[in-house]
Amino acid sequence: MADTLTVEERSQRMSLIRHKGTKPELALRKLVFSLGYRYRLNQTKLPGKPDLVFPGRKKVIFIHGCFWHRHEGCKNARWPKSKLDFWMPKLEGNYRRDLLKQAKLEEMGWSHLVIWECELASKEALVKKINFYLGDME
Repeated sequence: MADTLTVEERSQRMSLIRHKGTKPELALRKLVFSLGYRYRLNQTKLPGKPDLVFPGRKKVIFIHGCFWHRHEGCKNARWPKSKLDFWMPKLEGNYRRDLLKQAKLEEMGWSHLVIWECELASKEALVKKINFYLGDME
């Protein structure tokens, strides 16, 4: 299946994709704040520039888009229908890079939690997951 957009239109659309301040990130930040947890944003000194950083707890949270970070088993992580020679290495590279950054964080004594974009739909389950991760249940 051919791309329905011109090269210029596709380029413009792709340039609108951001890595900070996305709707899923803002929703997660609002939820975490409402639960009483305070955090720092996008600490560039930590591997992977985590979305939410809890320095006193040495914990971080990443919010990952299912498509961009290859959420295994998720319907939102389907492969594109065209230009697979471009997309496969790009998306697989994102996945491998995520694993590498998470391993580096662990070596530094930090723990990490990945929240997937699709998980934002179930607020109750997400609240339990965040409270378990950030709570003092260690």
